[in-house]
Amino acid sequence: MRRLLPGALLGLALVGLVQLTRPGPLPVPSFALSPAAQPQLILVLGGDVARERRAGQLAQRYRLPVVVSGGSNPEYAQWLFHQEGLGPHQYQLDYRARDTVTNFTTVVDDLKGSGIRHVLLVTSSDHMERALLVGRIIAGSRGIQLTPVTVPCGPRCLPERRSKVWRDGFRALVWVISGRDPAQWAVAGR
Repeated sequence: MRRLLPGALLGLALVGLVQLTRPGPLPVPSFALSPAAQPQLILVLGGDVARERRAGQLAQRYRLPVVVSGGSNPEYAQWLFHQEGLGPHQYQLDYRARDTVTNFTTVVDDLKGSGIRHVLLVTSSDHMERALLVGRIIAGSRGIQLTPVTVPCGPRCLPERRSKVWRDGFRALVWVISGRDPAQWAVAGR
């Protein structure tokens, strides 16, 4: 029985990944079909200061708190949010994430514990497809709805490779099923 469990988890994850990567809109979990609550928070995936700037503008406009996962250095982020008119109590800088998957795994249980059910997800246009796939799997597993807010990334940016999107989608599925990130297994095996 113990030898069958990893294979069964892998098979289930692959079936889910195939379903989530079919052409067309992503499937929506049944809990997300209920009338959407108003957004309660802005989640910024770090990697570009334009994302943080956009989040500051949204926070000011909609009076929402901001969580930045893996963003710019603290001094710059604090200065930027101050320039956008936000006080220190209106944003949280979280530097636990290493990549898109951990952007979600490091904050999702904190969000759920705070009663968050609907988040505005801010990231660049070239990153949004992967971020939404990963986020809908991980945040969706905790009953959190994501609404994308895309930040243009300029004329030279290209959509991410499908293999990168699928790889992170697979990692997200494995994390939801097992509570562990397969990328950590690879590091531990070295």
